[in-house]
Amino acid sequence: MRATRAATFWGVLENLDYLQDLGITALYFTPIFQSPCNHRYHTHDYYNVDPMLGGNAAFEALLKAAHDRNLKVVLDGVFNHASRGFFFFNDILENGSHSPWLDWFRIQGWPLSAYDGSRPANYIGWANNRALPQFNHDNPQIREYLMQVGEYWIKKGIDGWRLDVPSEITRPGFWEEFRDRVKALNPEAYIVGEVWEDSRIWLDGSKFDGVMNYLFTAPTIAFTAGDRVIREHVEIPSYYPYPSLTAEDYAARMVELLDLYPWQIQLTQLNLLNSHDTARLLTIAGGDQASVALATLLLLTFPGAPSIYYGDEVGLPGAFDPDCRRGFPAPEQWIGRFWTTTSN
Repeated sequence: MRATRAATFWGVLENLDYLQDLGITALYFTPIFQSPCNHRYHTHDYYNVDPMLGGNAAFEALLKAAHDRNLKVVLDGVFNHASRGFFFFNDILENGSHSPWLDWFRIQGWPLSAYDGSRPANYIGWANNRALPQFNHDNPQIREYLMQVGEYWIKKGIDGWRLDVPSEITRPGFWEEFRDRVKALNPEAYIVGEVWEDSRIWLDGSKFDGVMNYLFTAPTIAFTAGDRVIREHVEIPSYYPYPSLTAEDYAARMVELLDLYPWQIQLTQLNLLNSHDTARLLTIAGGDQASVALATLLLLTFPGAPSIYYGDEVGLPGAFDPDCRRGFPAPEQWIGRFWTTTSN
């Protein structure tokens, strides 16, 4: 992969040959919208791609180039919360109880304290984080706003949404409506939820097409890395890739997983070994490359859609967030590819 403009969508566009040589058929991006944070889960503006990534023009160019190569593009939808800089919340900070947007969030009292941690925030933030004011999904106005965001980018041509912490949105019918409206625009759009556990209630045909399949991840790591798993890298948050599993134990766990969902659902699951929310497997396994190679083989042969976290193919290490989100290494730092493809 060439480093030219690599941190922007122009850089991704320049490296599409590299991605296709790996056999990649779809690109999933963590949040791309304007934000004050490098990970962009603190959304400022759902309609503008962060200028640091090249802005809307760069993304639209990448989207066209990807589609010209029959590559799909999936975006991350953070619809449970926004940021303190989100216009509608910032208006409340400016105008207090006179703001017309009060009911878009869960305000509990006055004054609001968005930045001073020594004082009560007086509003609900995701995971008690005052930087992430949580939407009031009981308000039909914010529900409609979020639905229109979902529709807007589908109309722009994206091929699906990965939905952040969807279980936090408890308003009945929210995700059913989201699915109906997205599928009305593109019946083939892929909707995948970030659900780490048994997901049968999410995969009944009314909400998501698949989930991030950590029920595959955990036993696969427990089998391939075994007693080499470094517990400090997996205990918080834990998806329980320990204790170690024998081949017989692993086979039993996979049979249980295959029995959990209908076959059609198995084929739409997003299978993974690690992600932006976990330590990388190479680090979890104490640098044991054989563990990663075997796990990659199992990932690429298990029913469903295998997800490769950028850099895994060249041995990029990384402990828990933010270390797992390192920049892509220069070629001289690669430890070799864990798989290659050839094209005719």
